[in-house]
Amino acid sequence: MRRRLGRAAASAATAMAVALAVTSCSLLGQSPQQRPPTVQKTTAAPQASPGASGLAGKPPQVEDGWPRWGFTHTGVSANNITREFEQRVAGRFAKTPMLQNQHIMGFGAFNPEPHPGRYVWEDLDSRMNLMRQSGATPVITLCCAPDWMKGGPEGPTSEEGWAEHLEDAPYPEHFDDFAKLSAAVATRYKDVKYFMVWNEFKGFWKDHSKPADYKGYTELYNKVYDAVKAARPDAQIGGPYLGFDSNKGGDTELRGEWGVVNQHVLDAFTYWFEHKKGADFVVVDGASVTDAHELLPDEFGALSKFSAVTQWLRDKTGDLPVWWSEWYFVPEDGTTWPEPKRLAVQAASMVEFARSGAATALYWNPQAKEGSCPACLWEPRTGAEQPTARLVAGFTKWFPAGVELEAVTSSDAKVRVLAQPEQLLLVNTSDGQVTTTVAGTRFTLKPYEIKWSGR
Repeated sequence: MRRRLGRAAASAATAMAVALAVTSCSLLGQSPQQRPPTVQKTTAAPQASPGASGLAGKPPQVEDGWPRWGFTHTGVSANNITREFEQRVAGRFAKTPMLQNQHIMGFGAFNPEPHPGRYVWEDLDSRMNLMRQSGATPVITLCCAPDWMKGGPEGPTSEEGWAEHLEDAPYPEHFDDFAKLSAAVATRYKDVKYFMVWNEFKGFWKDHSKPADYKGYTELYNKVYDAVKAARPDAQIGGPYLGFDSNKGGDTELRGEWGVVNQHVLDAFTYWFEHKKGADFVVVDGASVTDAHELLPDEFGALSKFSAVTQWLRDKTGDLPVWWSEWYFVPEDGTTWPEPKRLAVQAASMVEFARSGAATALYWNPQAKEGSCPACLWEPRTGAEQPTARLVAGFTKWFPAGVELEAVTSSDAKVRVLAQPEQLLLVNTSDGQVTTTVAGTRFTLKPYEIKWSGR
């Protein structure tokens, strides 16, 4: 989850040379039927039971045709293998264009400013070209900072620098330098309209048992906001990209059967929101899993955290669009699930985002240097489409932001449903076969089956 991101993807120099390992995944039971979605304003409806396609009220206004779904590139992506591999992957994603996000340093990109005022754009250019080939709506995360901005030397980042200091925040005396770099990024990539500022309070929150340095982050954010808006008035900027950690117990206003969000998180978000220069959207991430690797009351019940946090944010921010920059649902304690179950939990989590009116949800595409990668979007050796990619593409095609959702009920609560006028999505959340009736049609689903059905 959050504490692993920089370490897992930190060594860009090593990752660039390593191809992803072979993955073997089971296929989804059924692909989305090929009809274009009807995109309209979402109508309000009451909250419903887990087996129903309930809505949380009219969501915030977003750009027409906003895909809602997408993914973040990490240490190894399709542009790091071969030209043929890159074209193969890009061609498949071009069939269902979606959001794609890239960090400016780390997570597959070398230091963009090894010396003050001297920029190296090769890696970002390569990733941006991959996004363009695949028809993406591009997003850039303005993180992380060159070494010399955080007490390190000038020049290319060393292996030690990647491993130990990628997640360090720039020193306050270099906040203006980082803002200048951010403006240079926005100026170079004029086809990128959306920018997220920093990543999970990296370097601003080293001990999660204590308050975060939210004043320091907000100062950095405001300088970046001003610099980017000055360079690109059309740019859309969001923050604070804060991880909404939760625990089993506690006493905060944001709580549910899934747990209790850390008060330090709420304090940090509130300070940023009240002291920011401006924001076009709000950015958070999080896991349905508690910090102690608990799924409360179980792996599917815990997913309601995503809806609860989204609704809290919508209430708190006056209905600014809510972006989930990352989300997780598998405990990071060595837990593994059979692939049909993992996919079912992922699908059910995406249902929560759609129901609660989240504007954006970006899947953190995993990387693998060896062994299997069951959650990867493409097969690491061949570039073939994986089941996870088909799932994200299905949601992009049928449930973009602005689609008209309908409150449709499953006769068996073990089957969760998401519905729009032309398509149904059914997810069996049990390990047994289930027969249910949805919108007058009878369906039989295998254990953990995901089924798409035209209407």
